[in-house]
Amino acid sequence: MKSTTETYTAIVTPFLNGKIDGKSLEKIVEFQIAGGVDGIVPCGTTGESPTLSHDEHNLVIEQCVKITKGRIKIMAGTGSNSTEEAVMMTQHAKKIGADSCLIVAPYYNKPTPEGVFQHFRELNKVGIPLYIYNIPGRSVINISDENLARIAELENVVGIKDATGDLARVASLRLLIKKKFSYLSGEDATVVGFNAMGGNGVISVTANIAPKMVSDLQKATARGDYASALALQDKLTDLHAVMFCETNPIPVKYAASLLGLCSNEIRLPLTTPSDAARTRIEGEMRRLGLLH
Repeated sequence: MKSTTETYTAIVTPFLNGKIDGKSLEKIVEFQIAGGVDGIVPCGTTGESPTLSHDEHNLVIEQCVKITKGRIKIMAGTGSNSTEEAVMMTQHAKKIGADSCLIVAPYYNKPTPEGVFQHFRELNKVGIPLYIYNIPGRSVINISDENLARIAELENVVGIKDATGDLARVASLRLLIKKKFSYLSGEDATVVGFNAMGGNGVISVTANIAPKMVSDLQKATARGDYASALALQDKLTDLHAVMFCETNPIPVKYAASLLGLCSNEIRLPLTTPSDAARTRIEGEMRRLGLLH
């Protein structure tokens, strides 16, 4: 039995007329705090980080720090396929008071395992807790267990967000990594199994619209109450699927707009959801009582 798990929400970035919508960002963050999550991840994939300018990226993280006032944790998404750019954004996150940073595996460049290690080695020098983000579906790179264990030896690397969906990796990494380390799932649909295999939390997309249910599920696994966790997972399974019926964050941003948290404005090359997707999203939210 584990004593703790953590629920982080990979929050959407709200836009209004092409600009960051600060008022909606505050609503989004307060909704997460009220839902009982442990932290938020601004400027991740769900936050449309590829289309944010450097100034917008820094602004969103800074505003999240100001809004939360230490009530929950801020894990800032500061990864890039440019090591220099990632270091710059990570330095800014540290300066303005983020608790940690989430660093995606360098995408597109396709560096060798040594290049990936050196990338994290440079980021380690910034001096803020770092979480490795392994998501081969987007980055193309699948960091091997052996290289993950090598990166984990760096002093400030404290955890991983694993979005491979391979539950066996948790077990193998726990054997390879010899220090205290946080294993967070990046796949909403498999979190119960992930925690049962030795994980201790999630960075969730679905928590944008159902933070209490996602958080309660994590707390149930922390108590070792897997019957309650499975009951919650059964309720959430179809919602998880709907949140990925089109490319993330298209569905979840539309869902957030239905809750009145923000507009449905999204940046190209992403587009708003199809009519069929909208019907599915709204129907599932009504089934769970998220819309009235």
